[in-house]
Amino acid sequence: MRWTDQARRILDALDSTQQDPIEQASQIAARSIGAGGLVHAFGTGHSRIPIEELFPRYGSYPGFSPLAELSMTFHTQVVGANGQRQAMFIERMEGLADVILANFQLRPQDSMIIFSATGLNAVPIEMAIGARKAGLPVIAVTSLAATNAAEARHSSGTKLCDHADVVIDLCTPVGDALCEIPGLDTPVGPGSTLAAVAIVNNIKVRTAELLVAAGRMPAVLTSGQLVGSERSTAMFEDAYLDHAARAAAVLRKKAL
Repeated sequence: MRWTDQARRILDALDSTQQDPIEQASQIAARSIGAGGLVHAFGTGHSRIPIEELFPRYGSYPGFSPLAELSMTFHTQVVGANGQRQAMFIERMEGLADVILANFQLRPQDSMIIFSATGLNAVPIEMAIGARKAGLPVIAVTSLAATNAAEARHSSGTKLCDHADVVIDLCTPVGDALCEIPGLDTPVGPGSTLAAVAIVNNIKVRTAELLVAAGRMPAVLTSGQLVGSERSTAMFEDAYLDHAARAAAVLRKKAL
């Protein structure tokens, strides 16, 4: 069984079942970015990857704001200081999301997209709760199969999807891994990263279409191989300054 065969099934499932919520998410993102606001993007663990896919990288543009807490996303040391045990423990800590959000002034023109393969951990759930409390629309990207197969871990008895205005299903199976191997009793080859990256790029492209139609499209980070080094440098600078202005506007500057 090839992983790519299973990956194609995931992508086909996204195309056939998730176009409506992706469109809703894109409409929300376009409203936020077009109004000078931010689409805050949050995830723990490997859900950091789709956050970085949104911005900054080639073919992306300001308005999407990655919120990646290193304590829950820095996995490469695996054991010892900054190890995986600590990261998995911290992402289940109730109350931490409020501390993260205390750094920001959440505004009505902003929105939040939260990635969690299971939708069960406390920090993503409470990020969604905090964002909605502040009046932001919340988009959840999660595996509904994984969510529905598990008991809630949060003390409220809720899951991430319970606190979202739009839910996009990763279409990945319980346990995430896609491939069964004869002689091995556990599957290998996760699919949630592929699915999440496909979703964010669909959102990014559709949001760009909406922003162009509205005359509100920011500068796109573009390779000098396409537009020449001088224009590429200018576009990067425009995008960085645009992001800096948006980010500075939401940093909290006074006591609550």
